[in-house]
Amino acid sequence: MGKNILANTENQFLKAEKLFKARQFKKAAKNYYSAGNKFLNLDKYEEAIISFINGANSFIELDRIQSSLDLLRMAGDTSLLNDDYLKANEIFKKAVEFIPKLRSKGARNNYYVLFSVLSYLCLFTKVKQEEGLNFIKKLQNKVESSYFKEHPLIVLVTELTICLRDENPKYMEKIQNNLHNYEFSDAELKLMKEILFIVNLQLSLKSELHLDKELYTTKENISLKVIVDTKPLLPVTQNPFFNYGIEKFEIIKINLHLSDNLSSSRKPVIPFDLEIGKTHELDFIVKPHFQLDNPFIGPLSLTCEINNNLIFIYETVEVIPNLISPPPTLEISTKNLRPPLIEQTFPLEILVQNQSQGEALDVNIDAEFPEQLKLMRGTTTKKIYSLRSNEEIRWEVNLKPLEAGDYVVKLIIKFKDPDQNLIEETKEFPISIKL
Repeated sequence: MGKNILANTENQFLKAEKLFKARQFKKAAKNYYSAGNKFLNLDKYEEAIISFINGANSFIELDRIQSSLDLLRMAGDTSLLNDDYLKANEIFKKAVEFIPKLRSKGARNNYYVLFSVLSYLCLFTKVKQEEGLNFIKKLQNKVESSYFKEHPLIVLVTELTICLRDENPKYMEKIQNNLHNYEFSDAELKLMKEILFIVNLQLSLKSELHLDKELYTTKENISLKVIVDTKPLLPVTQNPFFNYGIEKFEIIKINLHLSDNLSSSRKPVIPFDLEIGKTHELDFIVKPHFQLDNPFIGPLSLTCEINNNLIFIYETVEVIPNLISPPPTLEISTKNLRPPLIEQTFPLEILVQNQSQGEALDVNIDAEFPEQLKLMRGTTTKKIYSLRSNEEIRWEVNLKPLEAGDYVVKLIIKFKDPDQNLIEETKEFPISIKL
């Protein structure tokens, strides 16, 4: 029986096609409309959409603009029933092109608001609210100011915007109680309930950000653990008003906002499955590069998708890492600029390098030579106000070996880190004197 109904419906569509080519637009529109409804009853959504759009084109030829807009609305609604929100958006936006042909100003006002808001609601399910708002604003000047501001659908858009901005669920209750005022079709009501569903999920989801330590140097990796708690979503998913079954719930995109001195070196693998009623851990490794006033980690944006279709973005709070520069370290080395021979003066170079990230302050270097190495020129003490990262200082002393043998040159270095902590090191360098 079903096959016969489908075959008859396809024949009616072909009949409408022939009538359209024969420019019998009135009969073509009637048959397209009838075939579209029959396809719809058979869950043949794509065929129904084409039938309604072709019927709308037939009414355009007859200059029956309002009838054409009503069929385009039915085509868009059929896309909504098929969960194809972006295609529905395209159809609703296409319908707007024919509104200027309406003779009635009141009808133009109504359709401009209707189709622009339906477009916005379609885009809402894909987290493209800004694009939808821009389309509404673009058409706003075509509508009487008072009509636009007071229209229930414009109020609806305003309340949705404020609800997300302020994270205030009371607007969801208000919209839910006013659904009858919007004069939505069944398909549009389905869309509106799905939007209320994902907004309630977004507002109910909970999270915590934890760092593994209270203090880090800029050389240490920061371990960030994000706890995502989906238990508060249970009342939403079990609410019979929404009647929406979740088969798949996953994070499809992660965006971790970081201050300029930080970068993320490890993120969770996506897609990341979420199970309603449980807590989940997301692990990150954040790498510091340098000191910066007011560093921050977060907010973390989680793009969540339900059943490969409905999308919302959940944002966590930010967390402030306590960063300090690592203690400065100084590298000291010596170099004989000529071979050290007995009774012959030779130059010894002393090199001090700051290859760390911290600044060394009030640097004092004392050189101690054995009595068999007589200081002929230069000083045994060097004082430096500061030695910044990647800076170095060299100085020479002239020594005269008095006896052959193996000796040790001792260098004692004292300095302070940026927090005025005193650091002291002693290093010894062997030196061999030959005859």
